[in-house]
Amino acid sequence: MTFELRKRLSEEIGFNLMLGFTIRPPHQLLSLLSCPGLRIPRFSVLCAPPRLRTMAVSSSSWELPLVAVCQVTSTPDKEQNFKTCAELIREAARLGACLAFLPEAFDFIARDPAETRRLSEPLGGKLLEEYTQLARECGLWLSLGGFHERGQDWEQTQKIYNCHVILNNMGSVVATYRKTHLCDVEIPGQGPMRESNSTIPGPSLESPISTPAGKIGLAVCYDMRFPELSLALVQAGAEILTYPSAFGSVTGPAHWEVLLRARAIETQCYVVAAAQCGRHHEKRASYGHSMVVDPWGTVVARCSEGPGLCLARIDLNYLQQLRKQLPVFQHRRPDLYGNLGHPLS
Repeated sequence: MTFELRKRLSEEIGFNLMLGFTIRPPHQLLSLLSCPGLRIPRFSVLCAPPRLRTMAVSSSSWELPLVAVCQVTSTPDKEQNFKTCAELIREAARLGACLAFLPEAFDFIARDPAETRRLSEPLGGKLLEEYTQLARECGLWLSLGGFHERGQDWEQTQKIYNCHVILNNMGSVVATYRKTHLCDVEIPGQGPMRESNSTIPGPSLESPISTPAGKIGLAVCYDMRFPELSLALVQAGAEILTYPSAFGSVTGPAHWEVLLRARAIETQCYVVAAAQCGRHHEKRASYGHSMVVDPWGTVVARCSEGPGLCLARIDLNYLQQLRKQLPVFQHRRPDLYGNLGHPLS
């Protein structure tokens, strides 16, 4: 089914693009009737329930910016990981996305801290150069959701930063955020996580960055458990919050969607969460379920099982309308409980 045909069908059924669909990487698609080279994307159409709308949106849904959320299973093989991500990014560009989101640890997931340190690179290294070239080739903005970065203090510390990098469509680095909340936890049935064994927490938040889809506030995975961060970002102008992640198999089913929808509702932002999925190696597996949540808290797109991508359109007119109808930020009482999430300077 072509994109144009899906468009006509959606318009006939009356969707207002409360629509998401999932596309499998070409190497995973089955051939049909033994026809070599035939690509059969598997689409998971998600129709959201009606949303509160009291004003007509002037622009057509099909004119709204389209974003792609990529779901992968990273391993210690950096070259193969890049090939998988590049394949999804090119598919996102072919389908008309203006921005593609990759999950935390898109570059690799190592077996232990020593391997993490060995495989890490500086921002000016070979891997980021490959993504720079890919962004230029595709004319696409990229959210690289958690790069294992050797910072300027690498020689002294021998530890890395979990760095969220934004590239524009010319391949330039326009924003970097280093994960501030490190995941040092022990969850029964999921195994211990000691991110601080190899990683240094970032020193500050990054002001929201303007992109073709809207102003994006940067975070990484475990950051989503701290609403003060998201409140600070929205008060600094964020319209989209992004949480690239590698959630575990126990916390994922219990908390993943609940937390993402909560962050969307309380900030009245879109939330984009690209996720790792499946088994990375003998020591680790991730939950997956990448998704996009709108400011009303509705999941408007999600990935199914396995590597692939989902697409969603960002309607900033709807976001502004909702904030006017439900002006929670005007109703806050910092005189009673302080200013949770101080605005960024």
